[in-house]
Amino acid sequence: MVCLEASTPLDLRPAAGQLRLRGRNLQSWRFSLPSSSPCKSCTLVSRQLPICNAQSYADELWVAAPQSPASVRSRLLAAEREEAKAVLSLFLRQKGLRSTLAARIVNKSDGFIEHLVSKLQIAYRSRYAEGRELSTPEIRDALLPYLEALSREHGDSLVEVVENFADPFSMEREASSSTVLTPTSSNKQKAVARISTPISGGALPELVLYLLDLGMDHEEIKNIVRKFPAFAYYNVERKIKPLVGLLLDLGVPRSSIPGIIKKRPQLCGISMSDNLKPMMAYLENIGVNKTQWSKVITRFPALLTYSRNKVETTVSFLRELGVSKKNIGKILTRCPHLMSYSVDDNLRPTAEYFRSIGADAASLIQKSPQAFGLNVEAKLKPITEFFLAREFSIEEIGIMANRFGIIHTLSLEQNLLPKYEFFLTMEYPRSELVKFPQYFGYSLEQRIKPRYAQMTGSGVRLILNQMLSVSDARFEEILEKKRTGV
Repeated sequence: MVCLEASTPLDLRPAAGQLRLRGRNLQSWRFSLPSSSPCKSCTLVSRQLPICNAQSYADELWVAAPQSPASVRSRLLAAEREEAKAVLSLFLRQKGLRSTLAARIVNKSDGFIEHLVSKLQIAYRSRYAEGRELSTPEIRDALLPYLEALSREHGDSLVEVVENFADPFSMEREASSSTVLTPTSSNKQKAVARISTPISGGALPELVLYLLDLGMDHEEIKNIVRKFPAFAYYNVERKIKPLVGLLLDLGVPRSSIPGIIKKRPQLCGISMSDNLKPMMAYLENIGVNKTQWSKVITRFPALLTYSRNKVETTVSFLRELGVSKKNIGKILTRCPHLMSYSVDDNLRPTAEYFRSIGADAASLIQKSPQAFGLNVEAKLKPITEFFLAREFSIEEIGIMANRFGIIHTLSLEQNLLPKYEFFLTMEYPRSELVKFPQYFGYSLEQRIKPRYAQMTGSGVRLILNQMLSVSDARFEEILEKKRTGV
């Protein structure tokens, strides 16, 4: 609880200079307490912050006094710092920045990263006091709304705000080089060194030994840490082993667990009781088949790392689209990757596009959820234009999409074009493709050409469906009946 002694006057005065960002003047202010009467319960960190109308920074000027190493270890802070970087990078990419540019901005914005870490300390004071680690969803839930508020206020100037944000701990570093909150530009290297350097007695760290026993090799562990440095600081007993135990209980083969961790090391950082199990219960409640958790997690372990808000937003959109609760569960069981798609950037624009060509978006997302992760301009429209250029009407294309949901996911060069060119040699009317667009789902060399050759060699004529969709034995039987007239 932050307090201010009644006798302690607050000195509020403008700091020298202003920060100009794209025509804006952001007045900087310095807050400080007279050194003669500090509050023993709290420490006021002197810093300069731009005034933001979206959210007052006043509550952020108060930071809990440095705690003992037993309660807030540098390991925890390093992990939270890496998580904050990951959230900022994700946010910048969602705003349209390329991955490489977002990474470059994050890596040179130490001051802003420390500011985000301070927000976590404020939002989760009790957790830090107990020395408990924050989960990835908790960190996202705390930081993403704040970043959205900054984005709404500063618009195109947001990147400049991030890059030029005053380092709130620069004064402390000048006074003491031992502060646990000192940022570093080599967190990745330090994390790799942590899991590479033998500890006392010459043994490798406990985390490495456990993962080696689980079936990973040392280079694989290093690669995980290079991609997600916070992993190097995870506690084996409190983070890794409980997750492994849960996966084994769900029926995941022990041999598959290293692959799950490599795909999504963040899964180890999620609180079992506060996040992971409640999320599983929620997903089961909306129809995810609990007997299939082993396959779902192995296929897409990231599913369980999303925040409840993210999952509920996607589920609400599916309901809005007209998908029943039962079918939502079936979709997520079969294609959990759907949860990784943004509602605003992927799902909604794709649904609107399919509707514009006369396709049933609710039916399509059940038949071909992977199509909803594709870019409308780069992938979906070229497929539609391919058929329009060959005199198919927009209505016919919509019918084809309804009948063969994955048609818009197929490759133009490797699939549609060669198969369509062969179709023209078979002298079928175009209406045959509208009736049976599944034609494009069969192998040209292994199915279409051999079956067509056999059919013409028998002197009979079958519709595409009869020629391709039946088994070999049934195909032979149909040809014989047609040939003999029986």
